[in-house]
This record gives sequence, structure tokens and C-alpha cells, in this order.
Amino acid sequence: MANVAVVGSQWGDEGKGKIVDWLSERADMVVRFQGGHNAGHTLVIGSETYKLSLLPSGVVRGKPSIIGNGVVVDPWALLEEIARIDKQGVSITPEVLKIADNASLILPLHKNLDQARETAAGSAKIGTTGRGIGPAYEDKVARRAIRVCDLADEKTLSFKVERLLTHHNALLRGLGEPEADGAELVALLKDVAPRILPFGVPAWEMLAEARHAGRRILFEGAQGAMLDVDHGTYPFVTSSNTVSGMAAVGSGMGPSAVGYVLGITKAYTTRVGSGPFPTELDDEIGQTLGERGREFGTVTGRARRCGWFDAVMVRQAIKISGINGIALTKLDVLDTLAELKVCTSYDLNGTQIGRFPSSMSDQAAVKPNFETMPGWESSTQGARSWADLPANAIKYIRRLEELIEAPVALLSTSPQRDDTILVRDPFAD
Repeated sequence: MANVAVVGSQWGDEGKGKIVDWLSERADMVVRFQGGHNAGHTLVIGSETYKLSLLPSGVVRGKPSIIGNGVVVDPWALLEEIARIDKQGVSITPEVLKIADNASLILPLHKNLDQARETAAGSAKIGTTGRGIGPAYEDKVARRAIRVCDLADEKTLSFKVERLLTHHNALLRGLGEPEADGAELVALLKDVAPRILPFGVPAWEMLAEARHAGRRILFEGAQGAMLDVDHGTYPFVTSSNTVSGMAAVGSGMGPSAVGYVLGITKAYTTRVGSGPFPTELDDEIGQTLGERGREFGTVTGRARRCGWFDAVMVRQAIKISGINGIALTKLDVLDTLAELKVCTSYDLNGTQIGRFPSSMSDQAAVKPNFETMPGWESSTQGARSWADLPANAIKYIRRLEELIEAPVALLSTSPQRDDTILVRDPFAD
């Protein structure tokens, strides 16, 4: 049985929460391996809707779940999230949830710096969630981060906070913002430490033991491939690697631990925040997709930009992430449209290309070349077998498979977890 990594193949918001929840029933353990509480995964189970940001989606099913070392953790946001879903009847204890003791922390000063920089950038802002994710990753790479394990050692904590503020207060002064108070920050961390430390473990060791015992591990990614800090629409990206290779690094396991890579792929395209979007629809159809798909960010509530399916972008994501198969989501959102378009290539200054370019100016300049297909104008919502799908819906799916050069392994036809057509079980590979 293969371990499975779930990643987004577009700009995030592809419906990973539902798919991870569906797969978690077949898994023994779920691991979040990158991102922070800027990610939002929505799970609909019966009449209850769970909105998760930091917590791995497996916790709702009571599956052993790990926040890996590749995640940046806001301890206060995590405790708020735990308290919120506790009110929904899901108890999160150290028996269910573990946090890698070498995971870096998001501090209040990270959030302040994030927001100050976005404000200072004006119209050139990247469109971050303002939750401190980027500054926290910067500190991690610059080797000045506070980590979960540091909460257990007051002497180390004080030393590292002082070192951290040498950098941050210089930045805050430059932005005209109030400086951070070291004693106040240490006090905040000492206060939160007893509530976070019980979850802290050497996650890599726990995962190695699970793998040795033959347990099935589900690696849960956040955001999507086109937000990857290396391979996405840079600089309009997140601050972590969102592609499947990060599943190994961000959990503390070797690359051979990942057996099957499942790319979650929406039947159209959406994007939150600034940045290029070749197939964006700034018209009535785009508005229809947004309304029918309820395209509002789980974390921020911001309306998502909507557009036609971009096969060039998804094909590129499939190659970069080594995606074995896709889970196609939100097919039912297209049910009312008489005609559908799919981007099959781009025009860049008069030249046809079949890739998403790396250059910022080229990304802004590409124009989509579309192939038009007939819609099906009938309901696919809740379909649970191919026999329930209209012929034109099947033709649309098959054409997407050809264009992106990957098969559909799962098909989601509503937010409900059971409204899923299994074509190929990723855990069986």
C-alpha cells in the first residue's frame, strides 16, 4: 500500500479538505507538511462544516495527525482553532495531535511586519493574508526563528528573542512602526508554552516508526503548485514550497516515503489575491462560477477570481510535482453553462507556447488560446458513478485528461464527502 501526498495543482482552493477527509478514512496517519494558518481547508460532514487552517484534516476523524517541521505555527491561532472545533464536538488532545518539535513559530511581530509591508507596498502589494507567514519563513531561513522546542528552555528563549529583535526592530523602525518589546514577547511565549509543549514531539522519529510498521501515511499539502515559492507566479506566491517534494522535507522523511502523488484540480480555475491569471473571466460567466462555486476564501473571506480551466498551468504542475493522478473537483459548478472553454496554449508576443513562463513580465503578457466544448446543462451534483454523468461531462473530463497528461483518480461532485467517484484508489498503488 502506497503512502499518498495530496497537493494542489492550481492556485490553491481546489477542494483539498474534502479529498483529504475522504482519503483519511483509508489512512492511518495524516501529516501537514508546509504552510501555516494562511491555508484554509473546509470539510463538510453531514450537516456540520469544519473550517481548518493549521490542523491536519484527519483530526476530525480522530486520526493521529502531525503538524510537520515544514509548517510555521502560530501557537495562539492553533489554540483558538482547537477551541473552536472543540465546540463542534471534536476534542484535540496530544494523543490525537502532534507538532514537530523543530517547527518554527509565528510570533505577533511577524503579523505586524507582514501587514506593515503590504500597506507600504500600496498597489504593488503581493496580496498576502497578513498573518505573518512570510516573515516567519524568512526568520527560519535566516536561522533566527523561535522553534517549538525552544519553549521548554527559558534561557535559550530569551537569548533567541533578543537576537531576533536586533533584526526586526531595525525593520520596524524603517517602516515607521513601533518596535517590539523583548520582555513582553518572552512573557507571551512563557505563558503559551505549557499549552503547546505537550503536543511537541520529534515527528520524524514517530513517522519513521509508523512507516516501518507498514502504516499508511497521508501527506496533506496547502495552497497550490502555482503558489510555490520556486515554481509559482513569483513574486505573487506563498513563502513555502507547495509541490510534492516538500512532503518529504516538511515531515522529516526521505523522498521514497511518498508513493502516490494526488493533485487536487478544480474543473475551472480560481485565484485569491494579486498576480497573473491568464484565463480570468471578468464577466457574467466569471460571476456565475463564483456564485455557484461559493468562491470565498476560507481564511480571509475574500472573493476569489474565477476563470476557465487552464490546461497549460495544470500540465506544468503535474510535471513539477510528479503527480500520478488528479482528483477533479467542483464539476457540478459548470452544470448550467451551455459552452465551456479550456486553455490549451498561450500566445506570448506572437509566439505560441505550451508552458507558464518564469519571467514576471512574460507571465503578465501571455494570452490564452482556447478550445471550446459543449456544456451538458444538466445536474451532476451528487453523482456517485460514471453512469450518473451526462455524456458531455464525461467528454469534458476525458479531454482534460488528454491535455494535462494525467488520469482522473477521483471525481468530486459536491462538498459532501460521499459524493465522490473513485476511479483509482491512490493507496492501492
